[in-house]
Amino acid sequence: MTDAAGVTLDGVRVVYGETTALADVSVRVEPGEFFTLVGPSGCGKTTTLRVLGGFESATAGDVRIDGQDVSGVPPEDRGVGVVFQHYALFPHMTVAENVGYGLRFSEPPGGGTADERVSELLSLVGLPEAGERDPTTLSGGQRQRVALARALAPGPRLLLLDEPLSALDAQLRERLRRTVRRIQRELGITTVYVTHDQAEALAVSDRLAVVSDGRIEQVGTPREVYRRPATRFVAGFVGDNNVFEGTVSAVGDGVDDHAGRDDRLSPAGEGSTADDERLATVRVGGAELTVAADCRRGASVTFCVRPDALTPGADRNRLDVTVTETEFLGETSRVRGEWRGQSITLRTTEPPAVGETVSVGFGPDAVHVVDVTD
Repeated sequence: MTDAAGVTLDGVRVVYGETTALADVSVRVEPGEFFTLVGPSGCGKTTTLRVLGGFESATAGDVRIDGQDVSGVPPEDRGVGVVFQHYALFPHMTVAENVGYGLRFSEPPGGGTADERVSELLSLVGLPEAGERDPTTLSGGQRQRVALARALAPGPRLLLLDEPLSALDAQLRERLRRTVRRIQRELGITTVYVTHDQAEALAVSDRLAVVSDGRIEQVGTPREVYRRPATRFVAGFVGDNNVFEGTVSAVGDGVDDHAGRDDRLSPAGEGSTADDERLATVRVGGAELTVAADCRRGASVTFCVRPDALTPGADRNRLDVTVTETEFLGETSRVRGEWRGQSITLRTTEPPAVGETVSVGFGPDAVHVVDVTD
């Protein structure tokens, strides 16, 4: 295996006629990192991957692998292994012949024979006895593992995975993503992974980039992106979230401290750790909610609260939510409802009935402010 490569995209644009597929994408992937591009269909994540692999040319900007400008370098000369959504195995070849296909054009890394390399990789992906089998006799998960072994055979310095698990059922996807992550860690290979599945991106990544409309909205660790979304799009796309918009009516000493009235909701409440000087009252949908935020009176504020931060029976920042839908998820249920015309999502172990009104609340420190406009 060659040393893992760092990857840099600097101001990369891809334009088709009047359509901009990528708009000034700049990002750095560290050597040996598992980096994920996540976003909805059509956002530009696969285009970014294709530019990295040399299957697509950038209209502008630089692409460097291990410090080398690879603009104009064909895919076969970039030292890149690629696994696609559809397995693309050769049906007229055995599993071993599929895995060893790339070794027809390059020497196996490490100085061994091609047969030894194929055997090593089939063991790595958990298919040591499958070499002589016809690929059409394998399950979907087994075929994708063969495709992964084939991509790794020449010893690439960069591995690109384009939604490799999307055609598989949920349980198989979870098992196989763990396999992919284990292999990546064992080999230490720099990996760029594309998915539209937020849960998958959070589970496998060292870092991830959230992509929307050809632009990168945020780059960070899974915990950073989940806990502290940088934009409203990220707040709404990565995991369940409740996003509120309102206007600051008071800050610091001017924060209202009344509780229990429909239009005057309590700020910190007993036991809060929020600093009074950082508290702001934000008018949302005719109610006043207290948040921990540095902002001025009259500012427009967008903030979010995760469903697990909404607790029943709380007096502070109380929301009386009318339940419209419940989904049983096993250990918990996802509850959706309405509060003052706004959709609210809760998580609970004891779901209320549809039509029932439940009172939940949150502390000021449970808030993450996404945007403030004076």
